[in-house]
Amino acid sequence: MDYEAVESAVRNGVQWLRLLVETLGAVVIALGIAVAVRGLLRHMLSERGTGFNPVRLSLARYLALALELQLAADILSTAIAPSWDQIGKLAAIAVIRTALNFFLGREIEQEQASAAAAGGPEAAAAPRARHGPDAAG
Repeated sequence: MDYEAVESAVRNGVQWLRLLVETLGAVVIALGIAVAVRGLLRHMLSERGTGFNPVRLSLARYLALALELQLAADILSTAIAPSWDQIGKLAAIAVIRTALNFFLGREIEQEQASAAAAGGPEAAAAPRARHGPDAAG
């Protein structure tokens, strides 16, 4: 078996996987936006006196998942024989995305804690500090 042909096939496979993961991250963001818009419309039509925290928390969960998917795509892009330049770029991107995800997760937890302490409708909408689209229930 030809080593170069196998290496080329593996590189192509990883690039396709990276593209798939990046696309999945974009789809998660789009779903999060759709859920947020639906929540805003529902809020505007029926819950005028309450805050937007359930909508914000829902969108934040989707964004946190999308950040993790985008970081995975970045790791895949440097998985096969990376140069030092690629490694440096990945490190910078990883630090930025991880920091964003950390602070986003912290804000989600703080909002949920304050909503639970207030005992308002936000407390029922966000009972747990879990991340991702499945955290709503």
